[in-house]
Amino acid sequence: MKFNAQQIASFLGGVVEGDPNAEVQTFAKIEEGQAGAISFLANPKYNHYLYDTAASVVLVSRDLVLEREVKATLVRVDNPYEAIAKLLTLYESMTQKRQGVHPLACVSESAQIGEDCYIGPFAYIGNKAKVGKGSQIYAHVVIEERAEVGENCLVYPNVSVYHDCRIGNGCILHSGCVIGADGFGFAPAADGYEKIPQIGIVTIEDNVEIGANTCVDRSTMGSTFVRKGVKLDNLVQIAHNVDVGAHTVMSSQVGVAGSTKIGQWCMFGGQVGITGHAHIADRTQTGAQAGVAGSVKKEGTVLLGSPAIDYKNYTRSSVVFKHLPEVYTEVHALRKELEELKQQLNNDNNNA
Repeated sequence: MKFNAQQIASFLGGVVEGDPNAEVQTFAKIEEGQAGAISFLANPKYNHYLYDTAASVVLVSRDLVLEREVKATLVRVDNPYEAIAKLLTLYESMTQKRQGVHPLACVSESAQIGEDCYIGPFAYIGNKAKVGKGSQIYAHVVIEERAEVGENCLVYPNVSVYHDCRIGNGCILHSGCVIGADGFGFAPAADGYEKIPQIGIVTIEDNVEIGANTCVDRSTMGSTFVRKGVKLDNLVQIAHNVDVGAHTVMSSQVGVAGSTKIGQWCMFGGQVGITGHAHIADRTQTGAQAGVAGSVKKEGTVLLGSPAIDYKNYTRSSVVFKHLPEVYTEVHALRKELEELKQQLNNDNNNA
């Protein structure tokens, strides 16, 4: 499908600078631009590519000042990054979706499948499970008994949704993620550890995206919650009875221990670890590999390090960390000198 610069500008509320009839049919990074492609410029570090790119149309900021003439047609918008996201969403929504139940799929007679759904080969939809209209269930997906998947969801191959779990509307589950496995609950006993049954569920609200091989464990009782708009990267672990607040994002390998409540609009870098039974305030930001060992009470706190501390304190402390060997050597030398002075004073007093 093709669109011209004027159509794109009208959709985005932008202004064309150049040929309004310039057509595009694909997307490309600005440094890899080609004829018939649309690119975008959001980072000033890439400004120099604008003057040589072969892309037909480039989205740029309204206030960008050109240093020299450009070959491409420009569409000036308020936020180029947000604008390209809208175009990509539009493009994806217009691509052909699959429909129907593949003959190799296994769908229980008691399952409810909405209109315009796709159920791929070797997918399993269990007894009394529900799949909302327009959802795409790819090959080898398992949706167990009484589990529910909402409308317009995209469930990639090899996803497992355990029994009774709830997935909202507009969710994306990437390959290998597991929703509703047992929480890590064991009681010490005389001859080992006795398993504590995990009889709760997982509730995932609308417009959540969960990355490949990420696990959200079912609760011991009640529900583990992933609230609306949450984005979880690959290899994230959400333990039992955790409550992840709306619009929170987590990068790869974040781990959240059981019964922790995380606020809204929080951001966690890669490999952050969060202790159990903690309360994390709204809009908390935590740098990569930080270890959050307790509750965070103040909204908007920024943490670094392990154990995690205020980022300004951590930045000052890191300057000291780099010089600890020299500081140790200096302190050791001063201590030795002090002992020698004490010995000399003792000798002088004894000879007086």
